[in-house]
Amino acid sequence: MAFVVLDNCILCKYTDCVEVCPVDCFHEGPNFLVIDPDECIDCALCEPECPAEA
Repeated sequence: MAFVVLDNCILCKYTDCVEVCPVDCFHEGPNFLVIDPDECIDCALCEPECPAEA
């Protein structure tokens, strides 16, 4: 299952998670980042990089 963004991502200004994603599955929504479940490969590289703990 792909990783999902949580409430902590709303209005988040950090992009640490995006920078480490090897498949560029993050896309910008109106107020938060979205992870495309079809593109996410479940590598979990983004999880420890998230300063918002989302």
